[in-house]
Amino acid sequence: MTRYPAPELKDLPEDIRAKVLEVQEKAGFVPNVFLALARRPAEWRAFFAYHDALMLKEDSGLTKGDREMIVTTTSAANKCLYCVVAHGAILRIYEKKPLVADQVAVNYRKADITPRQRAMLDFAMKVCLKSDEIEDADFAALQVHGFNDEDAWDIAAITAFFGLSNRMASFSNMLPNPEFYLMGRVPKPK
Repeated sequence: MTRYPAPELKDLPEDIRAKVLEVQEKAGFVPNVFLALARRPAEWRAFFAYHDALMLKEDSGLTKGDREMIVTTTSAANKCLYCVVAHGAILRIYEKKPLVADQVAVNYRKADITPRQRAMLDFAMKVCLKSDEIEDADFAALQVHGFNDEDAWDIAAITAFFGLSNRMASFSNMLPNPEFYLMGRVPKPK
C-alpha cells in the first residue's frame, strides 16, 4: 500500500480505532489514508481534526460538493493519485454527476460546472499554484458569484490543507482503495 507499513487496526489507540471503525461502518471499507497516517497517532489526530473542521463545517457558503470539487481539482494539479481518486469518488456522490470528477481533474475550465463553481476553482487554483499573487481582484471575482471573505478563506484553507495531504500521500506512495474507482459511477448494490 505505501512505503511505510500501516499499523494493524487492533494495534491502534482506542480513540483512533473507534474513528476508523466508524468510517468503515459508513463506507463499507477503510480508506487507506486512515491506516497510513495512523502510524503517528498525534499527527493522525491533528490531521483529521483539521480535516473535519474544514470539510464538515456547516456555517459556510460552500456545499459539500464544492469542497470536494476544490480537493479534486487542486489534487490533480498536485498530481496526487490518492486524493484525486478518493475525493473524486466523494464528489461524484455529492454532486450526483458521474462525470464531473473526471472533468475537473483533467480540465475544470471545460467541465460541466456552474459559473460560480468555475470562479471558486479559479481562486483555488491560484491559491494552489500562485498564492503569492493573490490580490484584491481575486476576491472581487469571487464576490460577483456570492462568495464572501469567509468563503474565500475556506477555499484557501481547503486548498492549502490538501496540498499537505497530497504531498504526504504522494511521497509515501499511498494508493487509492479499489472501492473508490466505482463509487458514484454505478448504482450502489442494495
